[in-house]
Parts: sequence; C-alpha cells; structure tokens
Amino acid sequence: MSNVFPKTTAELSAFRLHVSNGNPGSTIEFLTQENFVRMLGLERKRAERSGRRFVLMLLQSKLLNSSDGLKGRMLTALHGAIRDTDFIGWYEERSAIGIVFTEIGNTEVKSVFMALRTKVTSALCAGLTPDETDRISMSIHLFPDGFEGSEESGPVDESLYPDLMRDSNMAAKVSKRVIDVAGSLLAMVVFCPVLAAIALSIKLTSKGPVVFRQQRVGEDGRQFTFLKFRSMYEDNDPAIHKEYVRRLIAGSPAAELGQGTVFKLTKDHRITPLGKFLRKTSLDELPQFVNVLRGEMSLVGPRPPVPYEYECYKVWHRSRLFGVKPGLTGLWQVEGRSRVGFDDMVRLDLKYARTRSLWLDIKILFRTPAAILSGDGAY
Repeated sequence: MSNVFPKTTAELSAFRLHVSNGNPGSTIEFLTQENFVRMLGLERKRAERSGRRFVLMLLQSKLLNSSDGLKGRMLTALHGAIRDTDFIGWYEERSAIGIVFTEIGNTEVKSVFMALRTKVTSALCAGLTPDETDRISMSIHLFPDGFEGSEESGPVDESLYPDLMRDSNMAAKVSKRVIDVAGSLLAMVVFCPVLAAIALSIKLTSKGPVVFRQQRVGEDGRQFTFLKFRSMYEDNDPAIHKEYVRRLIAGSPAAELGQGTVFKLTKDHRITPLGKFLRKTSLDELPQFVNVLRGEMSLVGPRPPVPYEYECYKVWHRSRLFGVKPGLTGLWQVEGRSRVGFDDMVRLDLKYARTRSLWLDIKILFRTPAAILSGDGAY
C-alpha cells in the first residue's frame, strides 16, 4: 500500500502482508512502531500546514502479544477498509495497532467516527472469530482535535503525539526534578527577607491580596493555579490584554500593536507603580517557586499561557507545551524576551523542547540573572 510520503525499503523496514483476495498484486504495508510513529508525526505536520484533518484509530488487544497469526488475519480483514492513502502499523509493539485515515474532509466529526467505526468493525467481524473480535478495543482520535475555535482549553489528546510524549530518559527526568526541588527550596530561603519586604510593600501601597492567583495552561494543556506577586490594581478588566494577545498571536507587527519595537504590552494602566518595578526586575515571579515545588512548573521551561491565549493558538503553537513543564525561565527569556514576535518565541520553546538537557538547563539558569539585571525586554 502506498502512503502519503515517499519511503525507501531501508527507511521503513516494514512488514508486508500479501493479500490475494482476487487481487494477486495487492499488499498491505505494516510499519514498525518506530516508523509508524515517524509517519504519524509527518502526517501531523502536513495537516498543520494544510488544515486537512486525519483520524488515528487504535486497535488494542492482549491477544496481539501472544498470537502472531492474529495480526496477519486482522490485516487481511482490514484490507478492504483501508485506502491507498492510509497507513497502518504498530502503535505499541505487540499491544496496539494504529491506522491513520488521511484526508477525511470537512464532514461532521460524529459522522466520520461512526462511519469509520462501522467499516472497521464490520471488516474485523468478517475476518476474525467472535471471541477475537470481542477482545479488541477501539479508540478514535481526530487531528486537529477540535482545539481551534473551542470555547475552553483542556488537556491535549496525547494519543496523537506519541513521538513527543514518550520520554525514555527517566534518569534525566528524575535529575531535573531533583534540581527543581533543591533549587526552589534554596531560593525561598535566600529570598525570604525579599519576599517579606515585597509582601509588605504591596499591602501598604494598594488594595487587594499580596499574591495573585490565576489559571494557566501547563504541560500537555493541563491547567493549574499560577502564583505571582500582585502587580495590578484589584478588579481590573482583562479585555485590553485579551485583544493585545489575539493580535500578537495573529502576527501583528510590534509597531502596529502600539508598542514601538517590543512585543509586550508596555502601556498598561492596570499596573501599579510598585508593580512596574516588580515586573521590570522579575521579582513578581518569586512565588512561582511554590509552583515548582508542587510539580506544576520547572525552573526551566516555556512560560505558561493564560487560557484565553491558549485558545488563540494555531495547531503548531500548542506543541511548545507537549511533554515539557512550564518554567520560571527559559530559552526565550535569555535569548529573545519581548524583542521577538510570538512565532519566534514559540520556535525558541520548540528548540528547547528538542534539545533540552541538564547541561542546557544549567546554562539557562546561569544566564538568567544577567538577563534580569539588564532589564532588556522586561516590562
């Protein structure tokens, strides 16, 4: 079976099942897990560019681990249900078979799901025993997964991003968490007098709570309560920031946004005089060490967006948070900050996600104080 993207035998190392079925030359190409996940990632990128949706179907059964013959009979049964533009392979080795149905058009989602479920179920029932069919579970996932235009943000469908979600380097993950906890505890002890002085100053200069709590979108689209020192007047209207964010993500130039040469809302009447100082020096961010201790954030990572910002994201913008915890500082803070546009900020976050390591985290942490002291791009 031919696929959307050109392949060589060496690249794919694919298992081919020859199906006669009255058509002696027909074949189904069954991809290894590595190649299926790779192809799924390529199809995702194609859909991001074209806006054309696809469906990922997962067929899971414990029988796949004990019966090589079942896979072959499933492929024979599915032959008539899969088009030349679709592809099939191991999603999870000997546990789950994945099928990607490409180019599904703009048909209503429920109708697409029902049609595919009916077609595949009928094919399996015709080719397998009733007991085998009953022991196969099916799940269907749409990409783009209803994110754009939705009224509220939520966790992403992780099944569509196995290449981004699977992190085999557990030692690095544990080490990063140890550094996060140790670094946060140390910082809270060192900055204890500063924390107390800031809290008292906020209380004496404006009405409202000392600590501002806000819902933010974190790793894999999950929301959490974000903490920072309050830098605005109480009961302010977020409309001005919502409109600014919408235009920023849409790609409006800085000058058009009325901010001169920086991509940041610099003239905001909602900010208190003390708040301007706290933001300029990034001291308003200190309470986020609590978020790090809770495991909601890391010392290094992309900044967490507010839900109404996340809802404006294009499909590819979302991946800045896939498999990566948001951080107090990151590559954007030390290399670009408010001097670069939104798309370039996302590209820096994606660069960090692809190349992240303990050594990179350490370099970013050491560069952060200089970025804060310079105040370049901070508002």
